[in-house]
Amino acid sequence: MSSTRKALALCLVALLAIGMLAGCSSGGGDAEPAATGSDYPTKGIYAICPWGAGGGTDACLRAFSEALGAELGQTITVDNLTGGGGITGHQAIIDSDADGYTIGMITFELNTYNKLGTSDISWEDYDLICNVNTDAAALSVNAEWAAANGITDLASFVTYAQAHPGEVQLGGAGNASVWHVAGGYMMEATGTDVQMIAYEEGAAGAVKDAAGGFVQGVTVSLAEARSFLESGHLICLGVMDSQRNPAFADVPTFTEQGYDVVYGTFRGIAAPKGLPEDVLQILREASAKAVEADSFVEFMNNAGQTITYMDAATYATFLKDNKAAVEASMDLLGL
Repeated sequence: MSSTRKALALCLVALLAIGMLAGCSSGGGDAEPAATGSDYPTKGIYAICPWGAGGGTDACLRAFSEALGAELGQTITVDNLTGGGGITGHQAIIDSDADGYTIGMITFELNTYNKLGTSDISWEDYDLICNVNTDAAALSVNAEWAAANGITDLASFVTYAQAHPGEVQLGGAGNASVWHVAGGYMMEATGTDVQMIAYEEGAAGAVKDAAGGFVQGVTVSLAEARSFLESGHLICLGVMDSQRNPAFADVPTFTEQGYDVVYGTFRGIAAPKGLPEDVLQILREASAKAVEADSFVEFMNNAGQTITYMDAATYATFLKDNKAAVEASMDLLGL
């Protein structure tokens, strides 16, 4: 046999061997296909925050993004897209590419837009990942103003507000936002009439104005008012929850002071509708681990924020029920 024919024969044998090995490794027709998203993520991820930097949603999302990024092995960059009472950011999540590289934090306000007629978006427009946090509203007032008017607790605040109807100004967030509606709940429960001042960029500006005496107080969460509570510029008269917040053990609840008000926000993670199923599963599994990360738990405890994890299915049921309840409450408040 010539050297050329020998070379061709060896090549044929090699090709046959490779084919046989490939056939064996495939396992025949019963083989499972490789996961198409197994290499996700291969680059950094953006997380959209519908509210301004420095507020409770921003702080929660940044801490969670750091923990989630560690689980995924990629950096997650938070982008604050504010405006329209949160609509701008919520809409931006929906409008992003459904590839897993943009996620965002959705909040209570999402369930008010349909009722207000300001937007037709709803929780059903997202691929849900999980709920991360729930946060009760609290009434905190300017310390100097309170001292000058003999206000030391919720009862004395109610007495003053009833004697001065429409004079007390309280900040929250955007119009019909969770902290704005909190003022309505408080007024209804206490028989008072106060002015609720809207802060479209979020709670951070309201808290600063209350600490500076430009408004008399705020109805935001304890976590968002924390720095000014600790500095003594604000004092908290009560939290709208059934139990005291462990990080603020000295702050009584509205309930224990005789007012049946339990009310707060939720903060969850969602993505644009239509993510590949394997990518969505990776995000959900990583998020379930991120909420248990030591760094995230420590941050939330120190900030006085409650970790309330719900998987996607549980979160969907919660959002559906919450939307119905919120719309009924808005009817009562004339919103």
